[in-house]
Amino acid sequence: MAPVRLAILEADRPQPQTREKYGTYAGVFAALLSAAAATLSPSQTLDEVLSIKGYDIVHDLHTYPLLEEIDAVLITGSRHTAYDNDPWIIRLVDFARRAIETGRVRVVGVCFGHQIIGRAVGASLGRSDAGWELAVREVQLTDKGREIFGLNRMRIHQMHRDIVHDYPSDSDLLGSNDTCAVQGIYSPGRYLTVQGHPEFNEEIVTEILFNRRTVGIFTEQEYQDAMGRVSKPHDGVTVARAFINFWRDG
Repeated sequence: MAPVRLAILEADRPQPQTREKYGTYAGVFAALLSAAAATLSPSQTLDEVLSIKGYDIVHDLHTYPLLEEIDAVLITGSRHTAYDNDPWIIRLVDFARRAIETGRVRVVGVCFGHQIIGRAVGASLGRSDAGWELAVREVQLTDKGREIFGLNRMRIHQMHRDIVHDYPSDSDLLGSNDTCAVQGIYSPGRYLTVQGHPEFNEEIVTEILFNRRTVGIFTEQEYQDAMGRVSKPHDGVTVARAFINFWRDG
């Protein structure tokens, strides 16, 4: 099987220490997807599974790939707001919609990317009344979620207070919890999303939490509460393996 041609649409840049280690968010995801490829049966290298190219869509509106030259898309997380109407966000929503409508290019969205896909397919977005969801949290999976991820429950890093309120009737809800009712959606061969961050780890999240507390985005209570969960085990590699299976098989 030829490697899947994956375009990673980078909707933000990592924090300084994370940037020094991984470069861009394409680098963060490449590390995760490499670990996931090693868990396939039989084990494979990243280059055997995926051909990855990153695109800085925030700072270059014209950087997008041609749809006929890719097989798959991953839209990353972001500090930005998915329901804003900045030109680059409007362009991203349009690209996601066109990619999904091909029926061939398979689109994955993570956090902000989950919300962008929701917007592209007609879901409503907004600020959560529950406030921030941070660090490792548990998600109760639906039957479809358990089938897709191969888990009975999903533990995943979170970093959001915006949410997708609903989802199209022709897609499946993958999971929910008491903070966010739509933790992921799936449409066979078209899109797969998660509100959480499978690519995050203790080191990455600790840096974000510290820096955002320092500038007043998180209160001291929010920071301490999240730090109490930052080192808990999470299922990021398992979720990434589900991404690979989706890109390959739908």
